[in-house]
Amino acid sequence: MRSRTLNVGQRVIIVVGIEISLYLLGQWAIGYWQFGSEGSSGWVAYAPLSAASTPPQVVLHPWVRLVIWLALTLVWVVSSVVLLRRRDSEAAGTTG
Repeated sequence: MRSRTLNVGQRVIIVVGIEISLYLLGQWAIGYWQFGSEGSSGWVAYAPLSAASTPPQVVLHPWVRLVIWLALTLVWVVSSVVLLRRRDSEAAGTTG
């Protein structure tokens, strides 16, 4: 039975895919808290509701956003190291 391993090009593609996915996850996580209450307020620019106030938005502190991005970056770096490390079969093939 042949072992199924990914070559270096396939592993790089996976690392880039993980990077894009984590970036979108981070954008969603930060955007969810900043704009989460906006959809429930409705459009208030017409005459009967023009004096209505919108509910305050929940905005994340900059250090919370930093922690989110650092955590996602750490996940990406660890997954990249695991995926791109030299395998025993690759090391044996180059010493010949």
